Amino acid sequence: MNAAGFLSAIVLAAGLAMAPAAGAADPLECRLDFSLSGWSAIYRTADGAGTVSCSNGQRLPVRISARGGGLSVGKSRIDNGRGTFSGVANIRDVLGGYAAAEAHAGAVKSARAQVVTKGPVSLALAGTGDGWDLGIAFGSFVISER
Repeated sequence: MNAAGFLSAIVLAAGLAMAPAAGAADPLECRLDFSLSGWSAIYRTADGAGTVSCSNGQRLPVRISARGGGLSVGKSRIDNGRGTFSGVANIRDVLGGYAAAEAHAGAVKSARAQVVTKGPVSLALAGTGDGWDLGIAFGSFVISER
């Protein structure tokens, strides 16, 4: 086998290795409807609950916990929050800890948007609520089964 044939064989083998397995499911479209409330004074904490709903009809009630630190102060509540997941093959992929970083500012009525990641799974969050807050925080966003 010449060098060109050898390289072609390697490229073909690599392509087959990266191709999805036969019968592999398409990624699910999943969303999170949630409420969350918390406070911050250097350390930031928030807890809440929600429901994950996926395009295959599955639903999963969840608890949400956000913890972190940074230059942050305030108290806030998000009602009717919504999140959109990407990279989900199974509804249980949404469970676990996500890395989070945010900058926030609000007074009385405020809005918040944030993206958190956990390996191949990402979650874009948005919501509106009440409270006041100001700062920059880093930490974790954890979704667990209720």
